[in-house]
Amino acid sequence: MNESLLMAVKNELRLRNYSPKTIKSYLACLNEYFSLKHYDYKVPDVEHIKRFLLEKEEKGYASQTINVYLNAIKFYFYQIAKWRGNIDIRFAKKSKKLPVILSREEIASVIDAINNRKHKLLIALAYSAGLRVSEAVSLKVKDVNLAELTLHIKEAKGKKDRITLISEKLCNDLRAQMNGKGINDYVFDSQRGGKLATRTAGKIFEDAMKKVGIMKNATFHSLRHSFATHLLENGTDVRYVQSLLGHSSITTTQLYTKVTSLGLKGIKSPL
Repeated sequence: MNESLLMAVKNELRLRNYSPKTIKSYLACLNEYFSLKHYDYKVPDVEHIKRFLLEKEEKGYASQTINVYLNAIKFYFYQIAKWRGNIDIRFAKKSKKLPVILSREEIASVIDAINNRKHKLLIALAYSAGLRVSEAVSLKVKDVNLAELTLHIKEAKGKKDRITLISEKLCNDLRAQMNGKGINDYVFDSQRGGKLATRTAGKIFEDAMKKVGIMKNATFHSLRHSFATHLLENGTDVRYVQSLLGHSSITTTQLYTKVTSLGLKGIKSPL
């Protein structure tokens, strides 16, 4: 795909306030699609698109990833090429996999296994506030309100702001971590200055998991899953949990009701 078209796509996405991550994904998908074969840049070939997406499925691509390719292609033809037809392709079904949840004891052991104070606080805060990894590393001093025990998460997924919790147990550590910083400084800055990389945050969590021998297929995002599940187990109303997580639809939050241990208590196996 030539540079001028890619730039046109990029500019249009930016005007529509798409996230940098989505813009990068769309450009990569379109560059791959158009570079494999010389397709018409003005009129889509629906059969070619279907075959292209089926190849992705055969290679084991996740349904969410296939949908990104489809959305990128549709965006190009509808918004850039201004084609007025219909690309009649249904989205791939999203995975029905349940989220990986860590128990309270497992999370405590992961946090205890981290020796670096800043890294320990990063993992503890992410769990206690239900943060995505991008939100944790993007947190600034001005977003932390220790008096109210709240965090102001700004322009999170979907460009939405939300307010979430701070555990009172973390106040002293947070105060020490922010000591001497300006209001626009990152709470968890890197050694070189600036924002801590999300890859670094993920590796901190993964290394701690290995250290304590937890074999679950958990990632940094499992801290957020666990936060939601444990709140529901504590009896927190699902709508409050929805607000703390920043979910647009309560259906998304209700997924966690399927992995709480409450429904299993009192039920014994027939064996």
